[in-house]
Amino acid sequence: MPEKIYITYNQVHKLCQQSADRILNDFRPNLMIAIGGGGFVPARILRSFLKRPGEPNIPIQAIGLSLYEDLGRDDPEEVPGTKVKRTQWLDLSSLEMSNLIGKNILIVDEVDDTRTTLEYAVRELEKDVREAQKALGREDEKTKFSIFVLHNKDKPKKGKLPEDMLAEGRYHAAITTGDVWICYPWEAKDIDEHDELAKQNKLL
Repeated sequence: MPEKIYITYNQVHKLCQQSADRILNDFRPNLMIAIGGGGFVPARILRSFLKRPGEPNIPIQAIGLSLYEDLGRDDPEEVPGTKVKRTQWLDLSSLEMSNLIGKNILIVDEVDDTRTTLEYAVRELEKDVREAQKALGREDEKTKFSIFVLHNKDKPKKGKLPEDMLAEGRYHAAITTGDVWICYPWEAKDIDEHDELAKQNKLL
């Protein structure tokens, strides 16, 4: 069983703060898409640090993707699934897709484990944007996607990201860890116990 690492809300806050300048320097997003449920909290925190004086807050949209499957034990460990399932997606018949065209879009999730979920999100969002561009006659407008995760696990990845995304520095991980089991605070049922366990962590 992999080592468990407990992450606190304060640590998440500081990781977002430390990453904001690099994101702004490399890729200035004007829209975020949070992958639920792990991407919701970091996306909201990150938005505060990405806001520039005199400019509006960066809008956050949400998609839901499920890759992990519960093993059904009392100690609810999870294992990576083999298929990504949509639990929530953008409404392709609404203004949401047209609002993505021509934007710098930051996809936010908590962890890059097998990379399968991120690959799916980027591939499907790029496909939907291309279809919206064609339908609306806006094929000359460039839409760019970037990624931010709190933790990237240093392990062989099953999923792949576009080569130009990696080459252009449009992938950001606040920390690269070993192949550990990361326990985030929004998963905790007893937050005080969670924070006590976090004090025993090796420094990430």
